[in-house]
Amino acid sequence: MQRILTLCIGNICRSPLAQVLLAREFPEKMVWSAGLGALVGEPADPLSVALAAEQGMDLSAHRAQQVSSLMCQHAELILVMEQHQRTELERRYPQVRGKVFRLGTQDVADPFRMPRAAFETAYADIARGVADWAERIRQLA
Repeated sequence: MQRILTLCIGNICRSPLAQVLLAREFPEKMVWSAGLGALVGEPADPLSVALAAEQGMDLSAHRAQQVSSLMCQHAELILVMEQHQRTELERRYPQVRGKVFRLGTQDVADPFRMPRAAFETAYADIARGVADWAERIRQLA
């Protein structure tokens, strides 16, 4: 498994954090992120940038992008933040069935336009989900 896509709605809060965490775990793999309703061209939310920086990761170059059929085709694994995102992605792109999974054991709440505490909670949930998936991905290798 060499190509992993992380997905949320706007592609400025949660999926960029999941992307950099997975890329740190797997520097040899292609990891990217997108959104179902992306704020195309926008940078990552300043609070996501700050949380990433505090963990030694750089989100300053991130720009939101809309998920596409080609991205879905290219990805071998697609990790979403919420169950309804999986349902919507599979509705839009039926060919993704079987390679779309929720990042965590429960939905990662969207911290968009929320205080820092909401971002910290989302980050902790994302970090837990990435740790669990990293272990699974290594077992598949």
